[in-house]
Amino acid sequence: MQGVGSAAVYHPRKPQQSPLWQLLNDHYSDFELNYDEHCVRKYGYPRKVVSDVVYDYLKCGDLREGFARIRCPDCRHEYLLAFSCRGRWFCPSCHAKKGIQFGEHLRGEILYPVPHRQYVFSIPKILRYHFKYNRKLLSKLCHCANRSLKTFFRTALNQPKGEIGAVMAIQTFGDYGRWHPHLHIIVADGLFLSNGSFCVMSKIDLKPLQELFRAAVLKMLLKEERIDEELIGKIMRWRYVSGFSVHKGDQLARDDGDGQEALAQYIIRNPFSVEKIHYQQQSGQVIYKSKMTHGKNKKNFEVFSAEEFIASITQHIPEKNFQLVRYYGWYSNRSRGDRQKRGQLNPHGAAEEIAETIEVLDIREQQPKRIPSRTWRECIKKVWEVDPLECPNCGAEMRIVSFIKDTPVIEKILKHLQLWRTEHPGKPPPDELYEEMIEYQPFDDGWSDYEEPSITLN
Repeated sequence: MQGVGSAAVYHPRKPQQSPLWQLLNDHYSDFELNYDEHCVRKYGYPRKVVSDVVYDYLKCGDLREGFARIRCPDCRHEYLLAFSCRGRWFCPSCHAKKGIQFGEHLRGEILYPVPHRQYVFSIPKILRYHFKYNRKLLSKLCHCANRSLKTFFRTALNQPKGEIGAVMAIQTFGDYGRWHPHLHIIVADGLFLSNGSFCVMSKIDLKPLQELFRAAVLKMLLKEERIDEELIGKIMRWRYVSGFSVHKGDQLARDDGDGQEALAQYIIRNPFSVEKIHYQQQSGQVIYKSKMTHGKNKKNFEVFSAEEFIASITQHIPEKNFQLVRYYGWYSNRSRGDRQKRGQLNPHGAAEEIAETIEVLDIREQQPKRIPSRTWRECIKKVWEVDPLECPNCGAEMRIVSFIKDTPVIEKILKHLQLWRTEHPGKPPPDELYEEMIEYQPFDDGWSDYEEPSITLN
């Protein structure tokens, strides 16, 4: 259907038609009941946050959970827009909005007009399970990467007081949802100096950076009593920096805002893609398609049982207060706050002698900005190029006239519109199910990656 003055008409999504929703609605209750028998050895003890996130997702976009009434003031056309679950790192729709907001947040408020690169830090398979069963170690892994980058950049540019600028995203997933903790980092390609200069990094071998990262991680795990000297000696005898790797991407130009935004969205992408999920309801199997694998048995898909696939994707849900995005150096919360208090950079700040071969940029005129997060309407317009508040009948701008949250009112309206359904997705289990769980205290670094809107719509 074509709207007046537009090429397309916005239609609220129907989450119940998603293969992910159907899979979880059919099998999640059985998955919880059978978890101890089938999954606990491979995926660890059950976490209550997983149940909370999944049941919230099953209610996401459900009109019975509340909605906004949207009406055209001219022709009185009206439709209902269901509330969303606001879930991050799991609900594909809600996390897509977070990705858009995060990309614009970095581009407009965080990143300076200097060249940037993406760095990817990985660890060997033999160490990865430590980070699954003690997720506080993921924070310490970030600190190891930060210290390694700072030492490497300062040594390469001979600036012992220079500051890196890094935005670090923890990713715990690999192909087919496997546990693969690694770091994606957007790094200013050089060092910030206190006098308002930026020294651009020249081409240099990454092997010393890999060695620094390896040493930092092994030292950290030894201190945490996760490994011993014998294992360290074994790892050090491996080839190719003992399974540790650091990859450097192509440089983004200082004025490539679109590239920065796209990269920001990429590093916080959802652990799985709904488009790759093919759920066979009769057999209870899931075929997940991904990129071509290496080795003898080359394939681009994996077949899971329903419960195994649920375990695979839900293991990547973070604890409620655990931040998977961290800011370091020039881009840290503290550093940005100090600069905002001073109002400007110190043009007389001390700096070591800079070699003539190093490119130096002047960033003294850069001022921090405060850009409001995009609303649900703006996010939809950006992704789908359709305005959800444009009336399909007359083209006028529609308005949100009310938010309906009371259950009796919701039921009355939906029954009047013949939209009321009696069947509900599986209800969450009683809290007693979690009484004997091993308690896990999430780490909170006190930093929120972006400001949460007060009300989020579908």
